[in-house]
Amino acid sequence: MKKIIALSFICCSLFSCAQGEVPTEFTNASLNEKVTDLNGKEMKFSEVLKNQKGKVTVIEFWASWCSDCVKAMPKVKAMQAANPEVSYVFISLDKAFDKWKSGIEKHELSGEHYWINDERGMKGNFGKSIDLDWIPRYMIIDKAGKISIYRAIETDFEKIQATLNSLK
Repeated sequence: MKKIIALSFICCSLFSCAQGEVPTEFTNASLNEKVTDLNGKEMKFSEVLKNQKGKVTVIEFWASWCSDCVKAMPKVKAMQAANPEVSYVFISLDKAFDKWKSGIEKHELSGEHYWINDERGMKGNFGKSIDLDWIPRYMIIDKAGKISIYRAIETDFEKIQATLNSLK
């Protein structure tokens, strides 16, 4: 019985450690996924990241239909005002191109904007490649292109701000 308890404890410990590992780089699968810009031009996600090289970047995955995303907009705008030197990239999971563009205008979002054209949304290839399980979801990329925060949600703005402060 003691061996079973000890083995269970070891397994749980290993599982906990594995869950705590946070990626510092994107997978090849996510880098090769396609996004669409405001002009309708399709490009790989790696190109979006390449354009951010040398900048601290906040990436927000969102959708105009997402009530949590809309509720978080004032915090996002406050974060932008407090951190004007940071680059902001918004990647939408809206179902339609026109809805996405309308959402940007309606919420007056400033930054770079891209759309994931996948009707499966979070369950699509791009969503799976970054373990997207909730929106809004925030990631922070440092100036070297490494992931500083892989998973943050709308309740994590203090954590996001602390990370931005550490990267200045």
